[in-house]
Amino acid sequence: MTAKEHLINHGIRPSIQRMAVMQYLMDHCTHPTVDEIYVNLVSEIPTLSRTTVYNTLELLVAHRAVLEITIEGGKAHYDGRVTPHSHFFCNECKNIYDIEVDAEKLKAFQPSRAYLVESTQLNYTGICPHCRNKIEN
Repeated sequence: MTAKEHLINHGIRPSIQRMAVMQYLMDHCTHPTVDEIYVNLVSEIPTLSRTTVYNTLELLVAHRAVLEITIEGGKAHYDGRVTPHSHFFCNECKNIYDIEVDAEKLKAFQPSRAYLVESTQLNYTGICPHCRNKIEN
């Protein structure tokens, strides 16, 4: 699916900036911040501002086209993958990794039907296998 199709499927009018931000998130599974996205796109779109990137991400999150992850001390990271999965934050290298979860098992932890759950995030923190290997050896 293209970035344009993804935006349209989520009820968002495509613009050059929106498509660029969405495409960046689709191409880079690194869970970037606003600043990282801005730095990587400004050479392609010289008129781009950090405010435009921030506002675009807020719109994408509001339409559930991307996920906002606040796993690193309140710092917002963004994920173009919106299918159910979890995240792992490594306290050593500061990277965020996707972790597969069994969505059916997570349903067992839903609150009573009185609550309308719109999103769920399950995040882990610790030491990733790469950093753990460096520490232990």
